[in-house]
Amino acid sequence: MNKQTKNYENLVLTAPVTVPYQRFSHHDATWFIGRALRQLLDKSNLQKTAIDGLAVSSFTLAPDTIASLTEQFDLSARWLEALPFGGASAVIAAKRAARAIQNGDATVVACIGADTAQQGSFRNLAANFSRFSTNAVYPYGGAGPNAIFAMITRNYMDKFGVQAEDFGRICVAQRKNALDNPNSLLRKPLSIEDYLSARYIAEPLRLFDCVMPCAGAEGFLVMTKDRAHQLGLPYASLLAAEEYHNARTTEDIPIGGAWRVFKDDLYNAANCGPKDMDFLQTYDDYPVIVMQQFEDLGFCEKGNAADFVRSTDLSTIGNGLPHNTGGGQLSVGQAGFAGGFLGMVEAIRQLTQQPLGRQVIKAEHGLVSGFGMVNYNKGLCAAAAILKKGT
Repeated sequence: MNKQTKNYENLVLTAPVTVPYQRFSHHDATWFIGRALRQLLDKSNLQKTAIDGLAVSSFTLAPDTIASLTEQFDLSARWLEALPFGGASAVIAAKRAARAIQNGDATVVACIGADTAQQGSFRNLAANFSRFSTNAVYPYGGAGPNAIFAMITRNYMDKFGVQAEDFGRICVAQRKNALDNPNSLLRKPLSIEDYLSARYIAEPLRLFDCVMPCAGAEGFLVMTKDRAHQLGLPYASLLAAEEYHNARTTEDIPIGGAWRVFKDDLYNAANCGPKDMDFLQTYDDYPVIVMQQFEDLGFCEKGNAADFVRSTDLSTIGNGLPHNTGGGQLSVGQAGFAGGFLGMVEAIRQLTQQPLGRQVIKAEHGLVSGFGMVNYNKGLCAAAAILKKGT
């Protein structure tokens, strides 16, 4: 595909919203999706009839579907997209919604990630994590994401000489970023000593290496630049977006994701590179995946992420690379698929001067990276997008 066909000229992301996260909720996913949609309408001053496209990501929506949501919300849509891609879903939502508008299939698309969390939710997730996990791992007590990422983390540490402190630097920096974000569920300062003294969850993973499941929602609108101007909405322009699935077919325990497959196409389409990024929002269910994104997106060479985090200030107000500027999932919480939307919504906020926490100084370009749908041993979905401050 040539650069011309990948162009997203005149397509923008706007109206970032969050339904505040809760550790547990008696509401179902539909309630959170509906609250996010209500906020999108309020923020944009649009009537519901103006929304003719809907993209939704949710682990806990069943037995409802995206089609049944249109009836529940009294919403008529020409274009629907259900996105079961885990932490890659927000980037894919933006990309596919932009294409739908370009193709004339919709004019304004609401993109929402939302999930609920109730007592026992994580236990049920571990028991039904995947068919591979249920059949081959769960009977032996090793099912769910923690066991998988413990394996990935140990392999990565052994291969590249990464130390626990290196992962801790990511967690500590993100907690620092979260302190000014009123939506963060974890707002107590975290030191490297606190990180290292925390109990093991699945060795070598410690407590603060693991995201905390919760309930909540994130959302944004995709529309043309002209429409955003008419509505008086600040926006972020979509310069480039890529997705790729099951790229690492030959690796039993992958040391990276699909980002390196499409990295050059992504930067060429946006006419910029890693050094042009004023901030980076990575998917951060575990720090090892953050390191792999640093490498595969070109912020450092493969195997050098530990050196990168040792020498780079990742805090929002530092002189290095502002990373997961609102705190990321490791401090804000992982509201299911909403966690995959967290970085995209924060990026739009930063580029439109609406952050919940601290503003990145002179933010002009940002990169959002997604990762998701871990099966038995690897994540199958990867995506990334480059956004620019609207003018």
